[in-house]
Amino acid sequence: MSRGNFEAARRDFVKARDLNPDLPTPHHALGLLAEQQGSGAEAERFYRAALKVDPGFAPARINLARGLFGRGALEEAREQFLRATQVAPDFADGWAGLCETLLRLERVDDAKEVLAVARRRFGAIASFELLEARLLLRKSAYGAAEERLWPLVRSPDRGKVSAALSWIAIARLGEGDVAGAVAAAGRAMSIDPEDAVARYALETARHAQ
Repeated sequence: MSRGNFEAARRDFVKARDLNPDLPTPHHALGLLAEQQGSGAEAERFYRAALKVDPGFAPARINLARGLFGRGALEEAREQFLRATQVAPDFADGWAGLCETLLRLERVDDAKEVLAVARRRFGAIASFELLEARLLLRKSAYGAAEERLWPLVRSPDRGKVSAALSWIAIARLGEGDVAGAVAAAGRAMSIDPEDAVARYALETARHAQ
């Protein structure tokens, strides 16, 4: 979005917020704009404002939780994702975010329990398959993890493809297949050059060569 278009959109959403202060959507839209401009703190304020108006407004709850997760406020992120599963149980992103946060907090058993509930509710969707594969990697079940990840490589969502290839690279490192790890990580980074997991896999593989 160009600077001029951004400012015009911001003015429109500010006007909408001022005209409808009791609706969460203008606050949330301002948060999305702030996030696009790289202002996480401002985005967080707008998401909180949306939730003050409507605590059950799931998009703001989940975006707030993601922002907290991104800046390392993991316990607060966990609380927000948990709240999202309670107020909007049909939003799969809340369940996936909660599981991801629990893994980062090393609460593996809790993550497994959340994932089991989510899979019963939503089935085998991509975000849950990625999480299931990561749990398998923690048990050194490298082959089983890669088998679960490969179907995601055919996903139309390039972000999911990159993530699947990155974790395939980790699985191959665990199996001692350095060349295979380099190939998978390289493919992931050709899609997303900022993929931290793929970068880690490449660096680790190069040191092992």
